[in-house]
Amino acid sequence: MSGWYELSKSITGQFRFVLKAANAETILTSELYTTRSAADDGIASVQTNSPLDERYEKKSTKDGHPYFNLKAADHQIIGSSEAYSSDTALEKGIASVKANGPTKVIKDKTLPVF
Repeated sequence: MSGWYELSKSITGQFRFVLKAANAETILTSELYTTRSAADDGIASVQTNSPLDERYEKKSTKDGHPYFNLKAADHQIIGSSEAYSSDTALEKGIASVKANGPTKVIKDKTLPVF
């Protein structure tokens, strides 16, 4: 099984998605969006941009842990990774987003469960 997106709604009513790897680990987290449509557009942007090397911006936290941002063609951040323990782990994270980002599987957690 490949990865998937989980779309959820915050307690403030905003939308967020995470990209999950096949092992259910979160590999990319979006910003908060005010509308469902904007969150859907964010997912579509990850699907388009995740395979492209030039869309990854490698950064470091204040305490020196590497992480990355995935950016759209207009340089807007689409999603961010967790902070990793090493550059090697960061590269594996990028490879996982490249492999799983194009998935069309979206699990909608915004719908009520009966």
